[in-house]
Amino acid sequence: MTEFKVPELGENVAGGDVTRVMVNVGDTITRDQPVLELETDKATIEVPSSVAGVVKDIRVKKGEKIKVGAVVLTVDDASGNGASAPAQAEAPAGASAPEQEKKAEPEKAAERKSVEADLQVGQSKILPMPQRQAPEPPPVAPPVRAERSGTPAPASPSVRRLAREIGVDVNEVQGTGPGGRISQDDVKEHARRILSSVPGAGGVSAPGSAAGRASRALPDFQKWGEVERQPWSNIRRVTAEHLSYAWGTIPHVTQFDKADITALEDLRKKFKDQVAKAGGNLTVTAMLVRILATAVKKFPQFNASIDPERGELVYKKYVNVGVAVDTDRGLLVPVIRNADQKNIQEISIEINQLAAKARERKLTIEEMSGGGISISNLGGIGGTAFTPIVNWPEVAILGVSRGAMEPVWKPAAGTFEPRLMLPLSLSYDHRVIDGADGMRFMKWLVETIEQPFLLSLIG
Repeated sequence: MTEFKVPELGENVAGGDVTRVMVNVGDTITRDQPVLELETDKATIEVPSSVAGVVKDIRVKKGEKIKVGAVVLTVDDASGNGASAPAQAEAPAGASAPEQEKKAEPEKAAERKSVEADLQVGQSKILPMPQRQAPEPPPVAPPVRAERSGTPAPASPSVRRLAREIGVDVNEVQGTGPGGRISQDDVKEHARRILSSVPGAGGVSAPGSAAGRASRALPDFQKWGEVERQPWSNIRRVTAEHLSYAWGTIPHVTQFDKADITALEDLRKKFKDQVAKAGGNLTVTAMLVRILATAVKKFPQFNASIDPERGELVYKKYVNVGVAVDTDRGLLVPVIRNADQKNIQEISIEINQLAAKARERKLTIEEMSGGGISISNLGGIGGTAFTPIVNWPEVAILGVSRGAMEPVWKPAAGTFEPRLMLPLSLSYDHRVIDGADGMRFMKWLVETIEQPFLLSLIG
């Protein structure tokens, strides 16, 4: 009998949830045949077998949580279907256990490398949660209590409300105003000190808990009626942690504007059938990806990341654009690589293929890694504006809402004209991007969207 165990799945991936067992007892399997579907913290992947033979025993089932190294199944390789014999069987009689293990190590190492290559696992970033080794938290001075002799902390009602909302004890806050009076900035600074003292620098001790906020027990909802509890999926949990980290780390600014897409929509309708024949779907999103790819070359700070530990900005020379995709398991962000080197038709085809893989749970970790800036289009659902959260370690994200016909004043004609207007929401990291640069970037986007010829003109 030969055992097949869960192979290494990628950096910092310890295991996952079994979503599907793809073989049955008695099946004959070959090497590289997918036998198991796992939902990890980063993606849902098919795990190929590194052994061959007749399946004799399956030791996992749907819904189980399993770790790397767990036995998935055993096969009978006596028929010579290419499965390697157990290391113990190959060892000479009388060999000690350590000697047998030593002989088996080269084979196990080769097996792991083969499986990792098949899974196409590379250097990865999350989407939704980045896995990185957290730096040792800096020493934090104990907070100075503002409470004196049982008297209330010197804070206004609005400051007290802010403290309650973010989970801070106002009596623990050191006031910097006259007579030790506590301001809203004092409360925020106190919260930041708490955050920096939490291991992992994110302060997230439970799925969905706000960064730096103390965990509180939920009320007993059953007192008011029937409830149902469902466990979070790995992807939903990691998305919550990732967004909490991004929200607690990045000082967000969101700027809003509208672009006249009347001409752009005419072009889209004119060429959509041509793109469909090539296997793509000519959407506003695909056209905006190409425009964004050009924009970040003109404004390189939007294709950067901040490294606060080294006091550096990392400017990326490549242009990769993440596209948020709505799935039944939550938001996934596949990445269009080298988007500045592709035409709109090529981008349309690639988005169509990646979106289909996302909904079919076929996206690999590599296909969701390496983005420089992201776009989230909710226009297909509705809405007039929203404030997207920057996908850390990126520094900007473009939100798109539903376009609508509006009367627009045309000074030259002296009349209002009906125009199709598209609401845009640009969120960015204020540590890297100033408000003026954010507005220049938005203005450039709007002008290029409104005059599509500019994209061809400037390349």
